[in-house]
Amino acid sequence: MKKLLAFFAATLLLAGCSSSGSGGSNGQTLTVAATAVPHAEILKQVKPILAKEGIDLDIKVFADYVQPNTQVEEKNIDLNYFQTKPYLDTFNREHKTNLVIVTGVHIEPFGAYSHKYKSIDQLPNGATVTLPNDPSNQGRALLLLAKNGLITLKDPSNELSTPKDVVGNPKNLTFKPLEAAMLPRTLDEVDLALINTNYALAAGLNPTKDALLIEDKNSPYVNYLVGRPDNQNDPRVQKLAQALTSPEIKAFIEEKYKGAVLPAF
Repeated sequence: MKKLLAFFAATLLLAGCSSSGSGGSNGQTLTVAATAVPHAEILKQVKPILAKEGIDLDIKVFADYVQPNTQVEEKNIDLNYFQTKPYLDTFNREHKTNLVIVTGVHIEPFGAYSHKYKSIDQLPNGATVTLPNDPSNQGRALLLLAKNGLITLKDPSNELSTPKDVVGNPKNLTFKPLEAAMLPRTLDEVDLALINTNYALAAGLNPTKDALLIEDKNSPYVNYLVGRPDNQNDPRVQKLAQALTSPEIKAFIEEKYKGAVLPAF
């Protein structure tokens, strides 16, 4: 019975994700996996631009950071738009995949949030800090803490630092790595949470107002449109890349997110 249920679950997933697959049944549909905020919101603005080119953009919203890559690699979905290069590099290495960058679109300044304190100076000795458990975002969180003097890292330039690399911890912070999507839910239970901006926005947080610490505009963590070697030069894919980096989308990002999301073009 368990095997039968697993079979039906997999069948339903593929049915929901394979409207175009590796090329689309009519050659004019593109499926793109994205997280809800801001990626899917930005893609919705692109949809009418592509429609004028005769391309139907089919947006598939995911709540995690693994399935969007897995579904593209398995050719159930054409592209995805949710991740930074350090995350993609780590995913490719760990899963032996060969997903490739198509174009950079925006930057989401990563932030540290608290429901208990109004200022990072109020963070007490022995504070509990939650942060993402995937290697690239965990390293990113620790780099933000290190840049603001809360910790010292063995190698301040190591984008894949872990709590084991903390060599100075004057406030004796306790780190609890969790799945990135879960972090906003920890705010009532911990002293500080390091949260990716897409999940912060989805939870109703305003990064430019609510974050006690936040990356500046020079953050290198660009969010990319990602595909495969077999489709990265597809004319439809290139038209999507052009639309995502158009003046219309730049204006939308600047107006909609008011600094919480920044154009990277």
